[in-house]
Amino acid sequence: MTVATSDFLPADLDGSKWDQLVPLLEDLKTREVSSAAALEAWLLDRSELESAISEAGAIAYVDMTCDTASDAKRDAYMHFVENIAPKVKPIGFELDKRLVELAGRFPLDEERYGVLLRDTRAEVEIFREENVAIQTGLAKLDNQYDQICGAMTVEYDGREQTMPQMSRYQESTDRGVRESAWTATAERRHRDVERIDEVFDQMIAQRHAMAGNAGFSSYVGYAFKAMQRFDYGPEDCMAFHDAIESEVMPFVASLDRTREARLGLERLRPWDLTVDPRGRGQLVPFRGGTDLVTRTRRIFERMSPELGEMFAALGDGSNANGAENGASLDLDSRKGKASGGYQYMRDRSRKPFIFMNAADQHRDVETMVHEAGHAFHSMYCVDEPLVHYRHAPIEFAEVASMSMELLTMPYWDAYYADEEDLARAQRKQLEGTLSMLPWIATIDAFQHWIYQHPTHTRAERIAAWNRLEERFGAAGHRVDWTGLERFRDTTWQRQGHLFGNPFYYIEYGIAQLGALGLWLTGIEQGEEAALAAYRRAMALGGSRPLPELFEATGLPFDFGKGTVARLVDRVKAELDTLPD
Repeated sequence: MTVATSDFLPADLDGSKWDQLVPLLEDLKTREVSSAAALEAWLLDRSELESAISEAGAIAYVDMTCDTASDAKRDAYMHFVENIAPKVKPIGFELDKRLVELAGRFPLDEERYGVLLRDTRAEVEIFREENVAIQTGLAKLDNQYDQICGAMTVEYDGREQTMPQMSRYQESTDRGVRESAWTATAERRHRDVERIDEVFDQMIAQRHAMAGNAGFSSYVGYAFKAMQRFDYGPEDCMAFHDAIESEVMPFVASLDRTREARLGLERLRPWDLTVDPRGRGQLVPFRGGTDLVTRTRRIFERMSPELGEMFAALGDGSNANGAENGASLDLDSRKGKASGGYQYMRDRSRKPFIFMNAADQHRDVETMVHEAGHAFHSMYCVDEPLVHYRHAPIEFAEVASMSMELLTMPYWDAYYADEEDLARAQRKQLEGTLSMLPWIATIDAFQHWIYQHPTHTRAERIAAWNRLEERFGAAGHRVDWTGLERFRDTTWQRQGHLFGNPFYYIEYGIAQLGALGLWLTGIEQGEEAALAAYRRAMALGGSRPLPELFEATGLPFDFGKGTVARLVDRVKAELDTLPD
């Protein structure tokens, strides 16, 4: 593709300053457009302006999550949330309406612009002026959730530790240590249960109101349209839940029975789920963020010189100051840092940023290669002139990341020089790939219930949560919660997506199946074939409909029982080849 360019924006434009944005937005609202060529130029200019605004918001968010205790960084983020986004959204709606109208007068190439126009029409249909203030309020509530979680620490083992740091004790072979660490962490989380419930209650009410304003009977329908889920609906999600229950749960149950037997237990307790069942010590793949980056870079260089070069461009992992000075990595866990991990593309400079809470654990390896996959996706489509197409549907964006978790496995000797540790890590990855699916189904089903019953009580919410945990094996017959029921009732509060990204979770399940399919391509057709398919599909960004993106990788867009059963069987076969 020949990349079109635009000189519409001043080089020093600050997307967080409203007075600098106003004349540019007014130009887009009033500029005369009298041909398809002029409309394409208008689209390119709009894309550049949206990129600058998006990047300003991205930097504010990154810096805030990297230091939730900083008043200045919180204020900068809230300035964007309160004073930029709410003003841009109504004008964005006017520009969307103008695009639809102009495209009717000056038809654009459907092959090139079909997805953009489809998405824009949906945005126009659901936009309501009164929802802008609600969205601002929701962003503030999500910031409250991040602050609550970011402030959680535990005094344990003689020092103050973050929640991610505490999780390392769950791999201790000393059951007493596991139990005491788990209990200390659970007690700390429980101290904020009421505060988090209050935040969530407000979110549910505001989202229901937003859906009602747009003419929907519940937030479920609104969310599906807002997330532009044109190719599947709630009924397909229910089919996914059924497939996980029938095809994956037997596999998970067999893993649990084996774990119980090897640990010599009649029933598993919550602190027995991640320790090595053969009593081997914790896997230690690296020491600190810089070492993690060094080892990961070595993996990508061996796997693909192209990927190695792309990863090297992100930095050395030593940065601990968010996005300052254009940094692309902030990896180590520390007090005051928001929980979780993410990759955020800065759209104007076209540079990805990876945020993590690394604590020298194997799961950090998974997070690192996962977020690197997101960064690769962004970098493969970096030359796409339209910002809208530099972002793929989430269901496919997660294929980019999850497939890297699987495709990198043959090179994990960079983390584990010992062959037994390497096999343990690979087994852990494959087992975890399938074991994650019931949790995805639980969270997705929980969201459907929540927003179908927006006036529910907290007691009803707890009951609904526990029914789903029973169904998908995370409680009841799988884990003995006797005496710990108050902790079990609110384990959902740890899932940040429920707060900041409602209904963003089924995508992980759909993408996990796609990632397994790409991994299977590598096994059956060779690594080069898998990487070529990866490159081909990721370069498309979001320019094609979701089923076509899957087709570009040679995969079906299907998440029913047949697809799930086939992949489960293949994972079982691969596990049989690994030392146990």
